[in-house]
Amino acid sequence: MASNKIQFRSIHELKDPALNNKLAQKEFQEEIPVEDFLGDAEQNGSSTSRRDFLKLLGFSTAAVTLAACEAPVIKTIPYVVKPHDIIPGIPNYYASTYFDGFDFASVLVKTREGRPIKIEPNPAAGDLGKTNARAQASVLSLYDNDKVKQPKFEGKDDTFDTVDTFVIKGLEEAKAAGKRIVLLSHSFASPTFKKLFGEFKAKYPTAELVTYDAFPYAAALDAAQEVFGTRALPVYDLNGTELVVSFQADILGDYNAGSLETSYASARKPGANMLRHIQVESNMSLTGANADSRYRLKPSDVNKTLVEVYNAIVTGAAPASKAAAEIVKEIQAKGNKAVVFADGSKAAQVLAHLINQKLGSVAFTGKANFLRDFDKARFQEFLGWVNAGQVGVLITNNVDPIYSYHKGEDFKKSLSKVPYVIAVADKKNEMYKAAKAVIPVANWLESWGDIEPQTGVYSLMQPTIQKIYKSRQIEESLLVWKNGKNNAANNYYEYLKASASSILGGTSFNKALYNGINVSPNTTTLSYAGGNGAQAVAELGAFKPSKLELVLYTTTAMGDGTQANNPWLQELPDPITRMSWDNYLTISPKDAEELGIENDLNARMQLDGSIVNLTVNGVKIENVPVFIQPGQADGSLGLALGYGKKNSGATAETGVNAYPLFDGSNLVVSNVSIEKTGEDHQFAGIQLQNTLMGRYEIAKEVPLHDYLNVAFDDEHEGWNKPLEYHTISGALPARKIDLWDAFDDTDGPHFNLSIDLNSCTGCGACIIACQAENNVPVVGKDEIRMSRDMYWLRIDRYYSAKQKVEVYEGLKEGMAVPELYGTAFNKEGGALNHPAENPDVIFQPVMCQHCNHAPCETVCPVAATSHSKQGQNHMAYNRCIGTRYCANNCPYKVRRFNWFTYNLNDKFDFNMNNDLGRMVLNPDVVVRTRGVMEKCSMCIQMTQTSILEAKKENRIVKDEEFQTACSKACSTGSIKFGDMNDKKSEVRELYSSNRRYYLLEEIGTKPNVFYHTKVRNRVEK
Repeated sequence: MASNKIQFRSIHELKDPALNNKLAQKEFQEEIPVEDFLGDAEQNGSSTSRRDFLKLLGFSTAAVTLAACEAPVIKTIPYVVKPHDIIPGIPNYYASTYFDGFDFASVLVKTREGRPIKIEPNPAAGDLGKTNARAQASVLSLYDNDKVKQPKFEGKDDTFDTVDTFVIKGLEEAKAAGKRIVLLSHSFASPTFKKLFGEFKAKYPTAELVTYDAFPYAAALDAAQEVFGTRALPVYDLNGTELVVSFQADILGDYNAGSLETSYASARKPGANMLRHIQVESNMSLTGANADSRYRLKPSDVNKTLVEVYNAIVTGAAPASKAAAEIVKEIQAKGNKAVVFADGSKAAQVLAHLINQKLGSVAFTGKANFLRDFDKARFQEFLGWVNAGQVGVLITNNVDPIYSYHKGEDFKKSLSKVPYVIAVADKKNEMYKAAKAVIPVANWLESWGDIEPQTGVYSLMQPTIQKIYKSRQIEESLLVWKNGKNNAANNYYEYLKASASSILGGTSFNKALYNGINVSPNTTTLSYAGGNGAQAVAELGAFKPSKLELVLYTTTAMGDGTQANNPWLQELPDPITRMSWDNYLTISPKDAEELGIENDLNARMQLDGSIVNLTVNGVKIENVPVFIQPGQADGSLGLALGYGKKNSGATAETGVNAYPLFDGSNLVVSNVSIEKTGEDHQFAGIQLQNTLMGRYEIAKEVPLHDYLNVAFDDEHEGWNKPLEYHTISGALPARKIDLWDAFDDTDGPHFNLSIDLNSCTGCGACIIACQAENNVPVVGKDEIRMSRDMYWLRIDRYYSAKQKVEVYEGLKEGMAVPELYGTAFNKEGGALNHPAENPDVIFQPVMCQHCNHAPCETVCPVAATSHSKQGQNHMAYNRCIGTRYCANNCPYKVRRFNWFTYNLNDKFDFNMNNDLGRMVLNPDVVVRTRGVMEKCSMCIQMTQTSILEAKKENRIVKDEEFQTACSKACSTGSIKFGDMNDKKSEVRELYSSNRRYYLLEEIGTKPNVFYHTKVRNRVEK
């Protein structure tokens, strides 16, 4: 059953069908500027430059051999007295809690010789143990060389003793004068912290705890307060749900302080009761990209549609628009097995709650999420205290309102009215500059603590490394200021242990610490208690439409910007745009054409785009690059928050700061205008590199109806019909034709990797996990732009759009793909929808396919790459001479050439060029040097460790013990790894699925990675 859809990766590919050929031809269009990046003083100082040397040798095998032979000499010092709990070469794991003020996860921290090197999900925590890209990358933030390294007083290095003396003096003065003492902190759902602050307030009665979050979820909390009577966010579970309708809500991203991707993926297993997902939105969000049906509307129209749906469900009024009528019909058909989500404003969320109440939605669990407690009215009250000169002491706990509050400059000026300003900070940011005293904040991996994330859950945090610098967590400071300096009661570990014992009941503290997550006595539940639907409808109706409307959002990499100085996250490509090292204004193709906005490819196939000045309600942000985004609603723009942080490290300054446009509640704003500056911006994207040479049907999809009802014959018929070759014996499936002798792979394990396109949401956690596990270097924006990313794993994003079967002059008879991807015309001459208007999206993780008949192995002149009996394609780096024949011969484009020495090289000032940043490196994986090829090893160090452990214990390896970094990090279960020779293994069971297919099966490489076709739950029209 041939597909009648076209797949494309960018608008440029639609415009120019020959683009793939151009990409291949332009790969080496310019000479390689090696001398700019060598970072080798001895060679650069020689009379004959390396570049001239390579020119003379024509970049031959001999030349690259010399490059590959260079390796640094590293001296190690043995233990004099070895710690009893550390065995060199053996990792230690500690259960802990990742919490940085924005993200939460119960995790296992992998340490080597006393230093954390990897974050893993905590299986005992269920959904709360799943890690996103930011959680995976947080280990690198521990080793941030731009951190504040010791206490400061009046701008100079000082001691804790000096700072504490200053703070205690200020506290006593404020207490005597009756002035307020304010601790301004991010949301902090720690029962022990709150208990400690209560004791602090007992000593200083004028003390106040005020919450401030850069991305505060104020609208969601206000809506919850109105509807449930409790200021806590509702927890949902999509297992058992058959329909999700989302209005502007990115439920697979940072929606309501907790992603729903785990239960979402579980509910979307193909079958009769598969979850159907309808998304109504303006931006092409991660959630919208995964939807079965997506309505592309500008924000004001999204509001109107939501109101119509609410009126139809709750009051019985007939919907006016076609979109609302279709949505209402489906919701009513599913009843309590449907759930509605909304975002953008308080009113939108109130209506969604009231719809769910009317439906009696089974997705609503009644549990409360306590991770956010920002109160806008309380914060405004605090600002009033400051402006009135009522605050004597202000202590900020790692927050920077000067950067993230939309009236940050006003706040900065008002700080002059506060005599004592103390910043507990990790960077030399604006609050650092405004404070008289600064205390470096301890990283979560250096801290003790506890978190109560939701009803019935209590999680403990423990340090996994000694404090790297002279830092202190806020709880330690409160103890000192409460008890006085040098008091024996100032040990926060002992204080936490005593406090936790009253929460844990019969569970010992050590057992709770070992598990990481435990049962909480907090039984707070939410129930529907109110909600003024009429008022919410009126508020949405009061939103004034404008020609251009802006949607603010957070990205999977950057979140609220807490980890903006993390190069792993800055380089991580956005799942939708596939751009890295930037935020930008997204615009629809139609609006871009009307406004003269351009995205062009230069001679090297690099993307350049227009720069504009953006004005929203009189607030102007200058020099914002514009990206033309397929699927963006006409009349709408999108801009990501969390970028453009000044004085927080060189990496953090990437992009523009959009917080001045965000009032803390409304993510959608009107009265927007843009003006072109006449300048162009250089984007760094990876979508158009690593092309699979124009082949189509790479990412397969099928409608649910066909999946369930069309008979499937593994050999010849059905929607997943294998490619066939015509032979002397008749037509045979490609997998049964072979020019090579087969290996005997039945002795011992034979590894396969299964990837389910139906449950891959494109979140990118697997990419960061692979980077952390395998020491993949960050190369920077310039190198990404040069198509030299070093990722061992990428997630390709494909757009797909339906094409008409009938042909006209614009289409050639019998072609599966239109000759020209411009606007096609039907027989009557009317224009069909342009494929870029509202395309479907498929995410496809691609790594080395570990082919049993690998093309790379046959062309390597020195046998640096070879195949193992276990199915892994090996790379011997010290044999590789960098000919790149293997990369040229790889049809999947998954091999990376190591162009430069990324470690110990000031040209790549990220984490590998300083001693602190290199502490994150995994000693089980070699750090590659210049001149070699590298690629996915299927985490051979992990598989061999599992085998050796089983050998020592004289047993077979359990199925769940075979893991790779990507399979461990995947929170949806899309990536599964295991032994095909184990008949009971999960990967063998997945192999038998009729959705299974191989990437480029027709070329006969016999990969050990297989995919499962994406199933869309909708009726194809």
